[in-house]
Amino acid sequence: MTVADLSEVLLPVAQARGLPNAHYTSAETFRAERDAVLFSSWAGLTVAAEIPEPGDAVPVDFVGMPLVAVRGRDGTVRVFQNTCRHRGMILVAKKGKVGGVIRCPYHSWSYALSGELKATPHVGGPGFNTHEEIRRDELGLVEIRSHVWRDVVFVNVSGDAAPFEAYAAGAIARWAEFDRPLHHGGPDSTFSFDVATNWKLAVENYCESYHLPWIHPGLNAYSRLEDHYNIEAPGRFSGQGTLVYDPKITGDGRRFPDFDGLSPKWDRAAEYIALYPNVLFGVHRDHSFAILLAPCATDRTREHVHLYYATPEATGPAMADMRAANTRMWREVFEEDISVVEGMQAGRAGLYFDGGKFSPAMDGPTHCFHAWIAGRMTGGPIAAE
Repeated sequence: MTVADLSEVLLPVAQARGLPNAHYTSAETFRAERDAVLFSSWAGLTVAAEIPEPGDAVPVDFVGMPLVAVRGRDGTVRVFQNTCRHRGMILVAKKGKVGGVIRCPYHSWSYALSGELKATPHVGGPGFNTHEEIRRDELGLVEIRSHVWRDVVFVNVSGDAAPFEAYAAGAIARWAEFDRPLHHGGPDSTFSFDVATNWKLAVENYCESYHLPWIHPGLNAYSRLEDHYNIEAPGRFSGQGTLVYDPKITGDGRRFPDFDGLSPKWDRAAEYIALYPNVLFGVHRDHSFAILLAPCATDRTREHVHLYYATPEATGPAMADMRAANTRMWREVFEEDISVVEGMQAGRAGLYFDGGKFSPAMDGPTHCFHAWIAGRMTGGPIAAE
C-alpha cells in the first residue's frame, strides 16, 4: 500500500489496514496532512480561558501558521493571522494583555481588537500619518474563521469547511445535556506534555479502551475493560465510554458538585471522544476536560490539558485540594500513555510495517479515525459534511 493508495484504510474494519508509515514519518506527508486535514477542517487552537478579559491575547504557532486569539472589547474571541499587513512582522510574541489595540512592534501600525487598521504613524512621511495609497479599510488583519465550543477555540484556516454547528453536530447532540457554562479550574487545573510522537498516535490511543489492563492498571482496577463501550460516529468523532464512573477524589468522601439536571445515565457513565482532527474531550457528571494536540513535527506533539468544573464553587479555595488531587490523577493517567505513543512512533521506522491489523471488536474507534484521515487525504466524501 503506497502513500497515495489509501484504499485499504477505507475498507470495513475487519478488512482494513491502518495508515502507512509515511503518515507518521514523512515530512512531505506531514505538510500534506496540514493542508488536507488540519487546515481544511475545524481544528482546536487554544481555550477561551487563556484569554478571559478584553485585551487578552495568546499567540499560537499552528503547524507553522502564526495565529493569535484575542478577546475583543465586546467579549468575543476572534482569531487573526499574527502578521502585520505592512511588512509581515509578528504582532503578538507572547501571551498577555495587548491593551486596547494590537500594535506592531516594528513600525507601530495599530489594529483594533476586532481587526481594523486604526493607526499608521508617519506612513506619509515624518508627521504625516496617512497616505492616499494606504487604504486602512483594505488593510485590516486577516481574520481566521473560528468558533468556541466547550471553551475550545476551533479554527478553520482554509475558510471553506461546513459551519461548525454542522461539522460537530453529532458530538453537540450527543452531549446536549452538558451544554451549559464550564468553569476552568485555573492554574492548578492545566498541564502540558511534550511527546515524541506523531499527533495522530495520541488520537488513536485515546480513542480505544483496549489497552487499559496493561497501560492503566490503577484505572482498570475499578473501571475495567469490560465496563467500557465503543463510541463510533464515522466521519465525525469516535472514542469510548465507561459505565462505572465513581470518583473518589479525597479520602474523606468529599465530591465536586455535579452538573444540574443530568439524566440518570450520567450517575455512573462517563465518555471520552476525539473530535477530529485534534481535540480530545472527556465528560463526567462533576467535571470535564479538553486536550488540545498541537502537531509540531512528524514525530513531536505538544499536549495541552485543561480541566473544567460544573460550578464556580468547585473552582474556589475551599476545593483547591480536591482540584489538585484530580489534576494529579489525570496527569498520572495521561503520563502512562506517553511510553505507548512514543513506542508506536518508534515502531513506524519498521520498513515492513503495513499499517497494522485492526481488531473488529476493539479497534473500531481507531479505524474510524484512520478512515476519516484517508478520506480527507483522498478527497473522498466526509460524512459530517
